[in-house]
Amino acid sequence: MGFFDFMTEDIAIDLGTANTLIIHNGKVVVDTPSIVARDRRNGEIIAVGREASLMHGKTHESIKTIRPLKDGVIADFDASEKMISMLIKSIPALNRKFIAPALRMVICIPSGITEVEMRAVKESAERVNGKEVYLIHEPVAAAIGIGVEIMQPKGNIIIDIGGGTTEIAVIALGGIVCDKSVKVAGDVFTNDIVYYMRTQHNLSVGESTAEKIKIQVGSATETLDTPPEDMSVQGRDLLTGKPKEVDVSYREIAKALDKSILRIEDAVMETLSQTPPELAADIYNTGIYLAGGGSLLRGLDKRISQKTDLPVYIAEDPLRAVVRGTGIALKNLTKYKNILIK
Repeated sequence: MGFFDFMTEDIAIDLGTANTLIIHNGKVVVDTPSIVARDRRNGEIIAVGREASLMHGKTHESIKTIRPLKDGVIADFDASEKMISMLIKSIPALNRKFIAPALRMVICIPSGITEVEMRAVKESAERVNGKEVYLIHEPVAAAIGIGVEIMQPKGNIIIDIGGGTTEIAVIALGGIVCDKSVKVAGDVFTNDIVYYMRTQHNLSVGESTAEKIKIQVGSATETLDTPPEDMSVQGRDLLTGKPKEVDVSYREIAKALDKSILRIEDAVMETLSQTPPELAADIYNTGIYLAGGGSLLRGLDKRISQKTDLPVYIAEDPLRAVVRGTGIALKNLTKYKNILIK
């Protein structure tokens, strides 16, 4: 057994719609966009991650960029498997080994995932040499990553706004008591911005530009204490077909995102309304925890706080909260064995 332990490596994977993160030996060794570029002529994958994301929206007919995950689950089985495999191979410590090690993995999955989708994740992992594969629900991993004591008989509510889904879960005694998963998250925000630029400015912008707008001037409310400066956006004029530039303010983006944020607020209210009274009493004292890239949207915490009348806390590194929690669960398999899905 000891010899085989020597041959086994532990890795924790946060397989996200927008980004994939991998932890090995307690350190984040991969943090890259979940995207692959494939050569259409021979079907070969020519780039993954950051390199492929630079090609996104700029390819010619021989190259196609694919995002293998949609709404937090695997949409393109072949591409996702190749992506996971190439990202694992890019880990320097595993690369140096003479024999490819067997892998013990913990992978996080959305809470609203079906059995079939779960099997797809598991099979993908097993094909890249995963000998022991455990799955963990994203909100639970986020809670562990934030530092919440999830094994206590005490209620906590986590909102994890990722790229494809927003996961809202009330957690107590290491399990999910009630949860809601809505397909409104970072990708929908990006699409809202593309639509707004088309309809209000007659400007056609790509996904990458819309993503930049979201990061630089994105806002959930029209009243910010420290507003960002207006941003110059370049794209194609829909009327003349010429390239053109317009200035965009955070107030405009707040208008563009309003409907999608309302859907997240409704889902939070619905989850709170299903919470057992004893846990609701705990949540009144502990407040709401926000994780995931979407929680970086300016003013979102304030907006959710006004809607729920509860204090809202953002995780200190929201983008890595889920993978951190997955890594902690991997290190303490015996402690967390009841919440891991084998």
